Amino acid sequence: MSKQHFLQLALTGCVFAAGFFFGHERGAAAAGRVFELRTYTASEGKFADLQARFRNHTLRIFEKHGMKNIGYWIPQDPKLSQNTLIYLLAYPGKDAAQKSWQDFRNDPEWKKVQAESEVNGRLVSKVDSVYMDPADFSPMK
Repeated sequence: MSKQHFLQLALTGCVFAAGFFFGHERGAAAAGRVFELRTYTASEGKFADLQARFRNHTLRIFEKHGMKNIGYWIPQDPKLSQNTLIYLLAYPGKDAAQKSWQDFRNDPEWKKVQAESEVNGRLVSKVDSVYMDPADFSPMK
């Protein structure tokens, strides 16, 4: 399976999961919400460290800055399962997403966690990000 095909399948799964989690939120409550699909490729030998950082710190710090954690996935593909983390976040809107990321990156706690976790090198070698709007036929609309 090519990486492009895998990412398309992952996107489909993420959107399905978002519909499952937010299907009950319709109308005005869902209006304007934006989702962000992020795919991280871990640096060589750093995948366990990256997962630990998310597990122990990142999710909580995301929430602190208005970033709603929807779900986190590790591919089943043998090669990708060794270095790829895929996750989905939700925000009230695109401007809120951008502000949340700015606030997150400037958060003193995050800076400390990042520095401590990367004392032996960067944990992430590549980041892919896609902002998405629910389709008009999506259950979350």
